[in-house]
Amino acid sequence: MYIKKILWAIALLGLTIIGYFAYYIYNAMLTPNTRFNNEEAYIFIRTTDDYSAVRAQLEPLLKDLSTFDVLAKQKKYTNNIKAGKYRIKKGMNNNDIINSIRSGNIAVTVAFNNQNSLEKLAGRVAQQVETDSLALLTAMRDPAFLKAHDFTESTALGMYLPNSYQCYWNTSPENFRAKMLKAYQHFWNADRKAKAKAIHLKPHEVMALASIVYEESKQATEQPRIAGVYLNRLRIGMPLQADPTLKFAAYQLPKYQNTIIKRVLNVHKEIQSPYNTYLNKGLPPGLIAMPNLSAVKAVLNHEKHNYLYFAADPKRFGFHKFAKTLAQHNANASGYHRYLSLHGIKK
Repeated sequence: MYIKKILWAIALLGLTIIGYFAYYIYNAMLTPNTRFNNEEAYIFIRTTDDYSAVRAQLEPLLKDLSTFDVLAKQKKYTNNIKAGKYRIKKGMNNNDIINSIRSGNIAVTVAFNNQNSLEKLAGRVAQQVETDSLALLTAMRDPAFLKAHDFTESTALGMYLPNSYQCYWNTSPENFRAKMLKAYQHFWNADRKAKAKAIHLKPHEVMALASIVYEESKQATEQPRIAGVYLNRLRIGMPLQADPTLKFAAYQLPKYQNTIIKRVLNVHKEIQSPYNTYLNKGLPPGLIAMPNLSAVKAVLNHEKHNYLYFAADPKRFGFHKFAKTLAQHNANASGYHRYLSLHGIKK
């Protein structure tokens, strides 16, 4: 009888231990363990992060880190950290959280539109992804990559079409570059290549001209007409004489660093630079800015006309007056110069 009681006691103790263990496992796996009030929260796990770094991000988001630790170790997450951006939804249990941050890497939106150099573009992108700007810039300037895809450092900016893109936060510089190349190749479909060929330009030359058009006017309705002016000049062998190229050339010189040129003067026309389209015929060697897509399409679908000149319209800010003759243009330009002088804009 005594032995029987002992056996019953051992059995009850075993059941108690099993019950407690089952409760602990249930609590560790299935009990909601978030403490934030929003519907969801996000953590960003860097490529170099270990479990302690992940744990530090989770600490303000979870009610009980100890149960999370137990399950993370049990599921071997502590030694298998995955970089990326991860979502944790309100009311998730530890099991759901671990599954999410182990395999639920979600894309981020990377957007850019007015970065007028590879350096500025790399800086802008680096604000939105894990990698730093120097690594991005190195990938963008990689000579082997540029040569393989018919780019130079002067034309490379044209590969990055201003838009919004979905990519992983922890994407590498090389993968980001590959994604941009794919978007560029998709944009330059057979139809657009045919339009470029019809105006005797290669895609990178279209991008260079579009950058000038964009710097001349941000008005999408006027860009096709401006593009038509420059294409008319190219056709007859006339220098482009594009003031934005003079500004670009000037900004490369120490004298004009950290300045804003509001008025193009004769001294600017004397700058020795391949980007000076007053001294050099044809297109400059590369882009002077990042054109928006409307300017690129304006070149490909330019307005056909006989205009050879245009000057800013002082009565319609952002628009221009167009002329077919130099005499008419000089009259239009004089009106704009009077406007600048009246407002004290001398340089």
